[in-house]
Amino acid sequence: MATEQSRSQDGEDSVAYFLQDMTYHGKTDRTRDAYERVLRRFEAFLDNPSENPMGASKTPAEATRRDCMAWMHELRGSVAESTVATYASYLHRFYAYMTQVGEFESNPMTLVVEEMDERIDTNPTRRDISVPEMRTFVAEIRHPLDRAIVVTLLKTGMRAGELCNLDLRDVSMSGVEDATRPQLDGKADSIYVSPEPTIGEAFNGEERSASNKRKRATVIPMDDELTQTLKRWLAIRPDAPSPADPLFTTTREGWGNRVTPDMVYAVVKKYAREYGWHQQGGGAEENVTPHYFRHFFTTHLRDRTGDRGIVKYLRGDVAEDIIDTYTHNWGDRVREVYEQNIYELYCASAEI
Repeated sequence: MATEQSRSQDGEDSVAYFLQDMTYHGKTDRTRDAYERVLRRFEAFLDNPSENPMGASKTPAEATRRDCMAWMHELRGSVAESTVATYASYLHRFYAYMTQVGEFESNPMTLVVEEMDERIDTNPTRRDISVPEMRTFVAEIRHPLDRAIVVTLLKTGMRAGELCNLDLRDVSMSGVEDATRPQLDGKADSIYVSPEPTIGEAFNGEERSASNKRKRATVIPMDDELTQTLKRWLAIRPDAPSPADPLFTTTREGWGNRVTPDMVYAVVKKYAREYGWHQQGGGAEENVTPHYFRHFFTTHLRDRTGDRGIVKYLRGDVAEDIIDTYTHNWGDRVREVYEQNIYELYCASAEI
């Protein structure tokens, strides 16, 4: 820990301020402790003049983009890349919150996480699958739940954990009256993805098995193919014992319970292995996994639209200043671009 606790502009410990608000928001002690470990480690880095770029002791309120980048660089020599990404997300959420409540003037992590996303997302060695090839792959999936999972991942680019956390209230479809989210008012055939669900914590009355990693809430349009696929799934979906009413529930072991990321991975792996797209011991450059579908979505939609901003909005990766542009112009811009460019996953004669 730092020898002197950081002070925000009003003279208070900014890390303690944030942690106290986390408690007020109902976050668990485990989550709070995890944030405190990361933020105090960053605070200690800033307090050491020999480590930060300007050679002077700073508080988190005084940190710049270069200070944050320097800490990310230092971390890479001591922890795994996945841990660096986790620490970056914690720091980004800290600054985003403190900026939102008016304690800090700006968020120095905004550009840092965007650059990290670009580096991680760009993977030219991944298996190159065309839309016609993916269309043939989807045609082999006959079970309504399995097909709904795969098509939802491919059509939205969301993460497996985000898919598992969807509740019926998060989906707006014509002819289906389950959506209760005010964010979906006037947005037919859409999915709302919240950034709030956190592993081990209750959300909408149910403890979650995965965390959503979005920076901001996102409303994703659905085309006719995805809408019809989900309607077909809902026609046979088991009643769920959970008060949250999850969208995707298991039809196998644990009948009616919410699917988990492990189950989603198993579904994708099963069909990918049958299709020759998943080998034991294969890496990301060979194997098709749920995360590959996010890569597929990003690559093909970005190539078709030429609009990186909208793709980043749909993925939930974009920073607040950019995401607001698409949030305010959702009906005119996002849905129009999505519907004009989203690829078809069914042949004209195929049953949806």
